[in-house]
Amino acid sequence: MKAKYPGFGKIIIDGKVYDHDVVVYPSGKIEKRKKWLSKDKHGTSHKLDPDELREYLKEDFDVLLIGTGAYGMLSLLPESRELVKGKEVIELPTGKAVERLNEMAKKKRVLAVFHVTC
Repeated sequence: MKAKYPGFGKIIIDGKVYDHDVVVYPSGKIEKRKKWLSKDKHGTSHKLDPDELREYLKEDFDVLLIGTGAYGMLSLLPESRELVKGKEVIELPTGKAVERLNEMAKKKRVLAVFHVTC
């Protein structure tokens, strides 16, 4: 898998362009982020709620990688962090998170959530 973050509003994974937030599973499966689950509770999709995170815990993983957006707006709530206790959690601006995914994907099972805008 090869990912690129060319800039605000899009991410490219294995040559396919996504113009919305995505979740990348350790198996390589990619799906649209279900950010409405967080937005309905908190009034913003910039807080990753446990109900939303549970939706992504479908595959076993070693690392939860959060691409927090171009300006670092997405944050993992403490209650969400409790769901992944014992796992490595990395939160970085999306550009840096994409670089980290490219470095780690062959060595570890990475579950990645990428916010592609702010």
